[in-house]
Amino acid sequence: MDVIRSQGPAAALRAALAAGLIALTPVGAVAEGAPPIENFALDNGLEVVVIPDHRAPVVTHMLWYKVGSADEDPGKSGIAHFFEHLMFKGTAEYGPGVFSARIADVGGRENAFTSYDYTAYYQQVAPDMLPEMMAMEADRMTNLVLTDDVIGPERDVVIEERNSRVENDPRSLLSEEVSATLYQNHPYRIPVIGWMHEIEKLNREDAIDFYRRYYAPNNAILVVAGDVDAATVRRLAQDTYGKIARGPDLPPRLRPTEPEQNTRRTVTLSDERVGVPSYSERWLVPSYTTAQKGQAEALDILSEVLGGGVRSRLYQELVVRQGIASSAMAYYQGTSLDDTMFMVLGSPRGEATLEDVEKAIDAEIAKIVADGVTEEEVEKAKMRFVRSMIFARDEQDGMARIYGSTLATGGTVEDITSWPDRIRAVTAEDVKDAATRWLDERRAVAAYLLPKE
Repeated sequence: MDVIRSQGPAAALRAALAAGLIALTPVGAVAEGAPPIENFALDNGLEVVVIPDHRAPVVTHMLWYKVGSADEDPGKSGIAHFFEHLMFKGTAEYGPGVFSARIADVGGRENAFTSYDYTAYYQQVAPDMLPEMMAMEADRMTNLVLTDDVIGPERDVVIEERNSRVENDPRSLLSEEVSATLYQNHPYRIPVIGWMHEIEKLNREDAIDFYRRYYAPNNAILVVAGDVDAATVRRLAQDTYGKIARGPDLPPRLRPTEPEQNTRRTVTLSDERVGVPSYSERWLVPSYTTAQKGQAEALDILSEVLGGGVRSRLYQELVVRQGIASSAMAYYQGTSLDDTMFMVLGSPRGEATLEDVEKAIDAEIAKIVADGVTEEEVEKAKMRFVRSMIFARDEQDGMARIYGSTLATGGTVEDITSWPDRIRAVTAEDVKDAATRWLDERRAVAAYLLPKE
């Protein structure tokens, strides 16, 4: 069970990308020639996506709920992630551990994860196990047994998770403080796992209220990818999820918005556990959901040209040419439901200082603002993006994540299929405009992670 932190440091971002926990691109893409993908809804409001892939006898079954930590009531931080844990505690039909044991018995795998905007559960098994997975997942959508004997011990598990992942990790501590500074009003400022003092107070009443409010078919998306066909999935979904009554109609997911940001802010953490210092800078920018036409695509290409890999400007200048950094990258978290962040970061190498790295990063951004980027850079970045999604077709769970995360954050199947063409339409001038408009030093949040002297 995982917490997805969209504002984590470089190591966390790279790990999440490698694990497929967040899409490489904000809405993903389906390459030309991909197998036909079907999308339909049951009468109770459950949206279903079927992604056929008959190359191997494997199926990925994912259920996404359109609720994350940013939807929590004030003072109840961490309840979305806490409830993700509770979903594994069993029902009257399938007791504690029965679901997981059954998956293990047949050689399958499972997991779950919570983000600011959604919570998802998945199993990967042989196709003949799909009916059983659907039956068990549908059962725990409404029939969890939530007693104080369940709540207390699992809350302790979450507290220990926070201790190990956050309290004992200076990078995570700094990331939380930076998010709380970048977002002045929006709930993205609150960590997905929750603040410790609020986690400690979560109780059975909180859990039941959250369950009844959000866990219903009309607030969920079922994605099935692999060795299946749409007719079979439709029949199985109707026989399992289709028997669940529609839940209450939820209001639109309208959250507090950010005021105009007009100050540069600095966050510094010194800790004796820090071996290598790091510098990062973040800006509030639109996501694919909130951006005007073409803005998010331009930010995507900007992140790739500036710091998307070993071919990027930051890597080539800081790591290869000057040799002053051990790492340098840029990242755009476009998958958010609301306005999101653009980040650059780097760590010094050898005799170089953190100030050297900061100045070099700022200089590369200033060059793009002043002189723009070349058509060749843009074309290569676009080619890498589109090709990455072609390669993503080899991972059926990756495709399921692309569709699930997109639909759970306000996107549509059409957004996904049209994404390659929208990326191809980005021009060098669009990229320069994005840097000029959004990467303004006067509105950035700079963060310093330092060894304690």
